[in-house]
Amino acid sequence: MDGEGGSGGGTLSEIYQSARRLLLRARDGLERLERLESSSFSSSSSSPSLGVGADSPELAFAIKRDIAQIRSRCAEMDHLWRSVAAKGQRDLWKRKLEQLAEEVDSLKESLDKHLMRQQKRMVEAKERAELLERANGDSSHVLRIFDEEAQAMQSARNSSIMLEEAYATGVAILSKYADQRDRLKRAQRKALDILNTVGLSNSVLKLIERRHRVDKWIAYAGMIITIVVVYAFWRWTH
Repeated sequence: MDGEGGSGGGTLSEIYQSARRLLLRARDGLERLERLESSSFSSSSSSPSLGVGADSPELAFAIKRDIAQIRSRCAEMDHLWRSVAAKGQRDLWKRKLEQLAEEVDSLKESLDKHLMRQQKRMVEAKERAELLERANGDSSHVLRIFDEEAQAMQSARNSSIMLEEAYATGVAILSKYADQRDRLKRAQRKALDILNTVGLSNSVLKLIERRHRVDKWIAYAGMIITIVVVYAFWRWTH
């Protein structure tokens, strides 16, 4: 179940389509897992076999990995849809992501139930094998097979725990980057406001300075005209 890597910082629509493909692949994997479970259970009723397919732990781990990748994309899209300008589009994306989250939670719940059933059957089969061993001492081979399967399942569970921890760490990092991006945007807007304010202040100062020069020349012209009028009046009267 390979072929889907990271989202690579794509657009909201691209990340959503990638998540939908992962969801379909995980559903198909779960259906295959349940078919393996059904066929193994029917065969185990007639002979003491493993009770699970040989590929079940690997398939279960691949489904868990797909679920973790879907949740990682959901966390990334949760920050992206909030920056959509149109309110109608924001509401649409919000509903899409809520539906996607519900579907992946349901898939995770179905997978967990399957793994619990599988683990229960393995424990019951091992107990039956131990009873047979105490009865006739001929079940050591069956016990060894179940021990190997139990170890494989334990390894798959450990890998799933590590994967979920890595997912939680990725979500925390994405949230931190989103917060930093918001702070940078706010700082950029504040810097632009300051620059606009400084530019406006410079324009006002230049306008005041120009008006002051005009007023000064008007005052000088008024003084000269007054002197000329007084001198002309004095000459006329004498």
